[in-house]
Amino acid sequence: MPGRGRDGVDLVGMETSGMVYDRWGDGVPVLLLHGLGHRRQTWYAVARHLAAGHDVVAPDLPGFGASPPPGAADRYDIEALVDTVRRFCADLGWDRPHVAGNSLGGAIALELGARGFAASVTALSPIGFGSAREGAGARVLARGARLAARIPEPVRVAAADSPPLRSIARRVLRGDPSAASARRLAFDATVLSAGSPFVRLVPHVAAYAFRARRVPCPVTIAWGDRDRLLPAAGARRALRRIPHARQVSLLGCGHIPMADNPRAVAAEIRQTCRTAGEPLPG
Repeated sequence: MPGRGRDGVDLVGMETSGMVYDRWGDGVPVLLLHGLGHRRQTWYAVARHLAAGHDVVAPDLPGFGASPPPGAADRYDIEALVDTVRRFCADLGWDRPHVAGNSLGGAIALELGARGFAASVTALSPIGFGSAREGAGARVLARGARLAARIPEPVRVAAADSPPLRSIARRVLRGDPSAASARRLAFDATVLSAGSPFVRLVPHVAAYAFRARRVPCPVTIAWGDRDRLLPAAGARRALRRIPHARQVSLLGCGHIPMADNPRAVAAEIRQTCRTAGEPLPG
């Protein structure tokens, strides 16, 4: 479903700064950022919960959904994405919005917070807090993505649609693989085309670590207790890096908690927003 604007008119695919976005509600601004290979629609249910009292924007990050990728010669890594999202906010007239992000989007949210460009940050299973062993595994997967790009697309798509790989997708991406909403879930094999945004970006995601010395705004680190893609131990490492952060366990949720429990995710974003302006703990 599309978002609904302040006047009740459906808003689908507006664009600024090269990023396509949807917008809901009115009030305090909240920016919602999706993960690697995902798109803005993953936030729709959360946005509807937030729209009363918030001006909510969910964009497609460059190269995903309806937003075009950077040129082949242009920089395309996490720092470049942070810069692009910052320009996007400026074009919306936003100085320091509340920012929530999942996975890659969580890392972008934290980097914006570290630079002073966020009033608060809610990071859902953010990348950048893996162990050395997990980092090595991520780099192997990144190499695998480049190799998979050499396989003809019809073969990749057919394999991704097979029952065994559908079962793996449900277990990796959802808290409850048996849920009716997960029944048709499958990996999107089309993103593995040679030179695709996913293939270009995944090595940078695999190598990324959050290294900012401080994040001068309220932070919530929320992790699904059934996240099978990024282990919840990353939350403990995140708290060591950001001692004032509030830790939340999202019960029954997997790596994409917006799909498993949008009401709970919206409640945590609201709670983080409410603490903006208060002295940071410690």
